[in-house]
Amino acid sequence: MLWLCKPVSSKKRFAPFRQLDKEYFFSLYEKAEHLPDEDWKQLCAEGSIFLEKEYLKIVESCGHSKLQSRYMIVYHKKQVCAILYFQVIDFKAGVFGDLITGQLDKMRSTRWKLFERYIDANKDEILLRLFTCGNNLVSGEYGFVFSEELSQNTKSKLLLGLMDLVAREEKLRGTISASLIKDFYEPLKPGTVFKKEGFSEFNIEPNMIVDIPEGVHSLEDYVDLFSKKYRKRFRGIVEAKQGLTEREMRPEDLLKYKTRMFSLYESIFENAKFKLLKLPEDYFIQVKNHFPEVFHVKGFFLDDELLAFGSCFTMPDGNMEAHYIGFDYSLNLKYNLYQNLLYSLIAEAIFKKSKWVNLGRTASEIKTTVGAKPHDLICYIKPQNTVSRLIQKPFISFLQPEPWIARNPFKETEVVNH
Repeated sequence: MLWLCKPVSSKKRFAPFRQLDKEYFFSLYEKAEHLPDEDWKQLCAEGSIFLEKEYLKIVESCGHSKLQSRYMIVYHKKQVCAILYFQVIDFKAGVFGDLITGQLDKMRSTRWKLFERYIDANKDEILLRLFTCGNNLVSGEYGFVFSEELSQNTKSKLLLGLMDLVAREEKLRGTISASLIKDFYEPLKPGTVFKKEGFSEFNIEPNMIVDIPEGVHSLEDYVDLFSKKYRKRFRGIVEAKQGLTEREMRPEDLLKYKTRMFSLYESIFENAKFKLLKLPEDYFIQVKNHFPEVFHVKGFFLDDELLAFGSCFTMPDGNMEAHYIGFDYSLNLKYNLYQNLLYSLIAEAIFKKSKWVNLGRTASEIKTTVGAKPHDLICYIKPQNTVSRLIQKPFISFLQPEPWIARNPFKETEVVNH
């Protein structure tokens, strides 16, 4: 481990320019509004929306009593060389009910049976405190940005050393059960450094990304690239939404339909395999108010009733990231709401002249039917107490993608099994 400096008391931990060694210093913050604009923007100005101060403020304002944010700026010889974003999340025992149920047949030990009884009797007690480098509300590499002037070895040592330091200082307020670094398309290097420090590498569900081919100027152009079978399927999906109106939702619409949108989103959340953090009811309004030009919400309406919505960001590089969606499960089959939402996002990406659109994780097989391809995501986790060591393997197993078959809508494309 790169032992940079010792933990300090709560009163001193947010003091500016704490010294790591002769060349490196850092400042730690617990509120995004306290971040010095000039220093933070040096490394994220051309980066992701999800590391911008305004978005981080929204995450803070979500009202999650179990979520705390931490921000760090690192300096090398007084020049900004890194920014890091951390989340500290407390999980109640009840969250792990599905995990235990799914693993009991494999783990018939006395220890596991005692653990199950403990969870049943203490569903509302805090069981695990997770320390994350990254954002648990979005999928992607949003935990840190390092200056390109630093070597890969220096970046990795700084990341691990600073995570260890902040995690140890968080123990002044509560026990850190596990540390997580998420989500990467390529393994972090050098891998031996992370393994030596007790981190295990594992995959979660892949991001499903649709590449927009050159010469495609409309959704019709895109679907023309499909085989006959999938063009027919597309027509059936579009016909299913006959009678519905699709339109961009303006700020006043987001306010008017706030409760309905939350209900539709919540139905998706409750069906999720692992329920992490629920959005607040005014989340979409807040995001639209702060990012009016790059955040878009499309709604599907039956007369004046909202049946489904999909949201997305136009990223700084011009490509698109699907965000949260919601739809009425009871009407999904009748109107093919989910797949129409997917095609709506692709149509928006084509209209914006994006090179690709990231449809996000989950429902991988369905997303391949509209042309998405999987891009694996890698995470790193380090257990730090008895509970996290006990559940690490079944927890990782629980998060592993279920077997699925990649469908291929395009002409003369091979089928790939996953």
